[in-house]
Amino acid sequence: MRPSLVILTGAGVSAESGLGTFRDTDGVWSKFDWQKLATPEGFAEDPAAVHGFYNARRQGLARAEPNAAHAALAELEAAWLARGGDFLLVTQNIDDLHDRAGNRALIHMHGELLKARCNACGTVRDCHDDLSIADSCTACGRDGQMRPHVVWFGEMPLGLEQAYGALENATHFAAIGTSGTVWPAAGFAEAAKAAGARTCELSLEAGESGHFFDDTAYGPASRIVPDWAKAMLDEVSA
Repeated sequence: MRPSLVILTGAGVSAESGLGTFRDTDGVWSKFDWQKLATPEGFAEDPAAVHGFYNARRQGLARAEPNAAHAALAELEAAWLARGGDFLLVTQNIDDLHDRAGNRALIHMHGELLKARCNACGTVRDCHDDLSIADSCTACGRDGQMRPHVVWFGEMPLGLEQAYGALENATHFAAIGTSGTVWPAAGFAEAAKAAGARTCELSLEAGESGHFFDDTAYGPASRIVPDWAKAMLDEVSA
């Protein structure tokens, strides 16, 4: 059977690169009101405040670098594909550290911080600088319609059809650096298990979907992910 690996990553992968997690007790949403900063309603009420929040996140991302976990996953993708397998990495992170590390079979299901989207026409463009209500859409010319290209609370994640299609055919699945509490990603392990995949959880501690995992490894992502990636390649090469 053709080996097919699907990986889901969360904030725990990027934490060691200096990017704060969002839902932990000391995470971003413990310091900021997500209802005002991460909902369509909050943006409609005070777009300047929302832009200010994401501009700060963008500036922080510019100072961050991929860590050993990102590098290991990029190397795993290249080697897995070279051995004739199928590979897909689905990330809940809005940073570009997987991209910079070299992953290409990649879905940013919660959007991308370094892109902006027009509310009027839907055009998505790169955005590495600050964004404001004064910016015009380069496609339709409308003013004040540009927003961060991120999935806010109440909005549908991106790439779900492709992700679930890959899960249906997965022989291996790993959830890395994610608590398993955010839907629909929280259902990925169950879907992979139902498809017959061997499942693994890699995180600082056990998440809420532990009964769906065959294997577990707990600790900092930069330490446990490289070892796991090597073991995966050894297995598929055997």
